[in-house]
Amino acid sequence: MRTRTPRRTRRWIAGATAVATLGLVGVIAVLNAGTSDAAQLAAPASPAPPPGFTLTWSDEFGGAAGTGVNTGTWKYDTGPGSTFGTGEIETMTNSTANVFQDGAGHLVLRALHSGTDPRAGWTSGRIETQAATFGADAGDVVRMESSIQQPNVTTANGAGYWPAFWMLGSTLRTGTTWPTSGEVDILEDINGRSSVFGTLHCGVNPGGPCNESTGIGSGERACAGCQTGYHTYAVEIDRAKSPEEIRWYLDGVNYFTLPATRVDATTWANAVHHPFFIIYDLAMGGGFPDAFGGGPNASTISGGQMNIDWVAVYNKKGGGTTSPPPAGANIAQGKPTTASSTENAGSPASAATDGNTATRWSSAFTDPQWLQVDLGQSYNLTSVNLNWEAAYAKAFQIQTSPDGTNWTNIYSTTSGTGGNQTLNVTGSGRYVRVYGTQRATAYGYSLYEFGLTGTPGGGTSGGTLLSQGRPTTASSTENAASPAANATDGNTATRWSSAFTDPQWLRVDLGATHAISKVTLNWEAAYAKAFQVQTSADGNTWTTIYSTTTGTGGNQTLNVTGSGRYVRVNGTQRATAYGYSLYEFQVYGS
Repeated sequence: MRTRTPRRTRRWIAGATAVATLGLVGVIAVLNAGTSDAAQLAAPASPAPPPGFTLTWSDEFGGAAGTGVNTGTWKYDTGPGSTFGTGEIETMTNSTANVFQDGAGHLVLRALHSGTDPRAGWTSGRIETQAATFGADAGDVVRMESSIQQPNVTTANGAGYWPAFWMLGSTLRTGTTWPTSGEVDILEDINGRSSVFGTLHCGVNPGGPCNESTGIGSGERACAGCQTGYHTYAVEIDRAKSPEEIRWYLDGVNYFTLPATRVDATTWANAVHHPFFIIYDLAMGGGFPDAFGGGPNASTISGGQMNIDWVAVYNKKGGGTTSPPPAGANIAQGKPTTASSTENAGSPASAATDGNTATRWSSAFTDPQWLQVDLGQSYNLTSVNLNWEAAYAKAFQIQTSPDGTNWTNIYSTTSGTGGNQTLNVTGSGRYVRVYGTQRATAYGYSLYEFGLTGTPGGGTSGGTLLSQGRPTTASSTENAASPAANATDGNTATRWSSAFTDPQWLRVDLGATHAISKVTLNWEAAYAKAFQVQTSADGNTWTTIYSTTTGTGGNQTLNVTGSGRYVRVNGTQRATAYGYSLYEFQVYGS
């Protein structure tokens, strides 16, 4: 589902206001415009982490020439640009004519035109990461960076071209609306202008504290040679500073800084205090290019391409440790929040953790229903605050979980009173939910605020869940509906299934080396009779940390000892005539 629909509708207004800025910085004409994209030398792999940072994840696009992206790591956004809310006119496809690896370590997004109407007949490509886990905890810093060559076009033949490297808040995938969920645009250019724009979108649309649909941005900045060579584009979200800030970089030079004080605390938390997923796209036409003269037109060339050499995510600790929240702080505020249902679009789950008692979450008018918050790490909980609207719960439980799947009750009642309840509790978990089993009215469950207090720590036997949302690949898939990523998405309603042959494997990339202490395998009916759990530092050389020839299927928990960046389950004998099939593959450790 294309949830970022409104994205660029607001951006073109930002572009229009940036024209004045351009007058100050100038537009650098493209040099050597005749140089072909194919003639560019292969740029190096992702560099060593900047000082103080460690590499969390990267992709160097090392696939064979003419192949598409690895769908365990990336997913295609396809469909007509007219559905995106941005005025784009292309159709995004998963064809290797539009999205492909070139065999020399680059990903290519190519825009192609057919027919004689310059405003129709365009195809191009857009992809986003399967994982939505790239961010910074309180006290830490995250840096997203990519080496990119913009389309080798000029203002004379590139009207309508709109390359972008950007990211959206993970909460957009769990029900929070745009732009509340946050959008950080790391690179945008339009019409071959050899420039770059950096923007934060947040708050509400239209207007609000972030001036949507414009956002808060750098304006247009000159980017000399960005059409004819590779340059690095990066953004850092710094939660170690006070106030927090976002910094934009071009070739390592900080050209724009946005402090948290530009907006209110709730808006900033909703936009920034969660992970993100990364997106590349090469659009044609739309409101943003139109603000700078329009396009495509009769002079616009077909075949322009955005070349991506590598992408990397780096993290570092601010001062060496994560700063704990102040004593008594509401640790749920601004955190990703989901629910079993919502009454309507005006009462989303996120409204219960936004710090605003003028908004509320309300559920469907049935039992049971739940509201769940992801604290980002395990906490020792001390209290729960439930600020009910008139539609409250008569019977409910407060539950905690290390993984969002297995739940423990830490409070239960069948005589709830509604109103503003503060419950003293003892328990720990990363995920906390209120689980309503009996409504007090004919309506649903409705909360103005769901607040929590506690201190970092707690954990569970077996350590921290490391694998959920991480890049996942497999030796095969039965069909497009059962990809590898389904086994690490935290959703037991989806599954990975393999081809009907032996052997087969499923692998998760944890992003860095971890000590592994526990693995859980939630098998569908097609399970493994013989399999190994294996770890690897490089994804090539494997060490077996568990092995069996008498697998039982079902939901298996395996206590193991080992370490590695990559962990896989390697099936060598199927228990049925079908393939191997896992609802969830979870890896725990430290």
